[in-house]
Amino acid sequence: MAFTRKRRQEQQLYSKERFSLLLLNLEEYYFEQHTANHIINKDCRDERKIRGSLKICSKSIIFEPDEKIQPIIKIPLRDCISIEAPEDNEANNPFTWYTPGVISVVSNQAFLIKEQNIIAPYKTERGKTEYLFQLDVAGKVDDVIQTLLQLNRASHLDKLGDQAAMITAILQSRLARTSFDKNRFQNVSETLHMECEAEMVTPLVTNPGHVCITDANLYFQPLNGYPKPVVHIMMHNVRRIYKRRHGLMPLGLEVFCTENDLCSDIYLKFYNSQDRDELYFYIATYLENHITEQTAESYMLQWQRGHISNYQYLLHLNNLADRSCNDLSQYPVFPWIIADYSSSELDLTKPETFRDLSKPVGALNKERLERLLTRYREMPEPKFMYGSHYSSPGYVLFYLVRVAPEYMLCLQNGKFDHADRTFNSIAETWKNCMDGATDFKELIPEFYENDSSFLVNSLKLDLGKRQGGKMVEHVELPPWASDLDDFLQKSQNALESQYVSEHLHEWIDLIFGYKQKGSEAIAAHNVFHPLTYEGGVDLNSIMDPNEKVALLTQILEFGQTPKQLFTTPHPRRIIPKFKSLSRTSSHNVSIAESPVSPSEESFEDLTEESITLAWNNIAKLKLDEQHKIHKEEITGIAVSCNGSSVFTTSQDSTLKMFSKESKTLQRSVSFSNMVSSCCH
Repeated sequence: MAFTRKRRQEQQLYSKERFSLLLLNLEEYYFEQHTANHIINKDCRDERKIRGSLKICSKSIIFEPDEKIQPIIKIPLRDCISIEAPEDNEANNPFTWYTPGVISVVSNQAFLIKEQNIIAPYKTERGKTEYLFQLDVAGKVDDVIQTLLQLNRASHLDKLGDQAAMITAILQSRLARTSFDKNRFQNVSETLHMECEAEMVTPLVTNPGHVCITDANLYFQPLNGYPKPVVHIMMHNVRRIYKRRHGLMPLGLEVFCTENDLCSDIYLKFYNSQDRDELYFYIATYLENHITEQTAESYMLQWQRGHISNYQYLLHLNNLADRSCNDLSQYPVFPWIIADYSSSELDLTKPETFRDLSKPVGALNKERLERLLTRYREMPEPKFMYGSHYSSPGYVLFYLVRVAPEYMLCLQNGKFDHADRTFNSIAETWKNCMDGATDFKELIPEFYENDSSFLVNSLKLDLGKRQGGKMVEHVELPPWASDLDDFLQKSQNALESQYVSEHLHEWIDLIFGYKQKGSEAIAAHNVFHPLTYEGGVDLNSIMDPNEKVALLTQILEFGQTPKQLFTTPHPRRIIPKFKSLSRTSSHNVSIAESPVSPSEESFEDLTEESITLAWNNIAKLKLDEQHKIHKEEITGIAVSCNGSSVFTTSQDSTLKMFSKESKTLQRSVSFSNMVSSCCH
């Protein structure tokens, strides 16, 4: 499972730290830290000093003790009454307590987190309380207090937009006073191409810093030095790059050093699209001679002919449609496939075993749909059929709470969801999606992978007690699943079944295709809130900062519709007779007897006559003199039966189609990084 695998890698890398950016509020920044003592019982004989580090964040003060049994203390700045150092003249008064280097914080509220190093809902400490922190370097006290007072003023502004504007100004000032440390270059001979400010994006949090790209490496240096002083990616390891929307703005860039993994090596959000596009240009130029860019059309052709599985095709479409594991508001979306969660045996040969893939989840229950349509008809413009989305941060973490509890606590202000609303049972969840008045969620890719940890409460989390007194533990499986592995295996088999292969294009039309918007979406009962669609709102045109913050918050929490990839009906998969199901890259792939169906236009065999005809036709085509037919040697040539098209394959892994009538190149498709050996 991509999400949890990356999370485990982070935990192993930073296992000594209990602090993480997930302890911050949404849209909060971590600025700096100072080694310090937390002084307890200062007026008593049993005065204690707890060693740790003081974190200065844009909306809170966080103290992380070195002793793991001690709770992390989080003090919201909006709840602070005073932040000050004891007066210097108190040092000369023998009847007054005084310790140099101390910061006094008086607050009405604080949160205690990870007490006894257990992941659990935050404990709230209410009432006027003084917290004393003694910095190791006494000379930094004045600077730290001035920073805290400035942030405290921002937190007390009435409007969220004004708060955000003031914090952004503080952040930009800090970034402007710093630059990338060139001593971090891997080699002194590296040539600098560009440097700019950006934020590294991980689920629910962003971390500001400086991006630097050279002829050999891509670097990101966090402003706060967390989680490490610099993130470094070698250019020759990069395999894929994607421009991303972030908060519906064209500011994101995601870099992958793998061919098929769902999780990237770094996701960057820039402060303007010009910086993003310039960095993309440098990386794309470097990759141009090494990697052939894949398109939705090229993946579609691979899928049609059975070269990639249903699972792999959906992963690629999610990637191309701006879905990312690093952005929970745009997490990869997968369909409910199975509709039978009550039988003791799962029969994949019966159509009634499967969900109707031509309908969105909200339209699967006819009675519920009628109620929704009645409300829709009476609704003023802008109309929408569903008040919630099929994918949102809350829905993703609903499924992943057992392996990502800290993300759920971050999203829900230190609390887990109510026990009866937690992910308790596969069958119950499906029933609620069928019958619930506001539940229309689809699935996530983890349901079709090999890691079952998201279904098991292996961390022994206290997720509460359900009505009837039963504690929330592991997810209940349907009767037809003997165990966790069997459930995932049968889910994979269902996804790769002949029924789904024949109908998956219908679901793609709804989520990524022509039924996503407009009159076709209305006809398909597939209309969501306008803010969820790309282009639904232009944040740059909104001058009121408070309105902009409110809209952005709604967008991020409500969920986003994928970028539209197809504007015409998606073709069906070519379904020949299947020989077997085999495991490729840990996912099922259908192996067909022939890649071409009888109904499809076939090509002539590669006879000498065919090759001569093809070469003669290519010679007559008007090709741009600046471009070769292929970058590498041609490996195959064929003509269509009616002679209207010429097809060529090459060692550069592309298939090209030329029109004899217009004498131009009509289509160029890259199937993979492997050499294309022939035309069929």
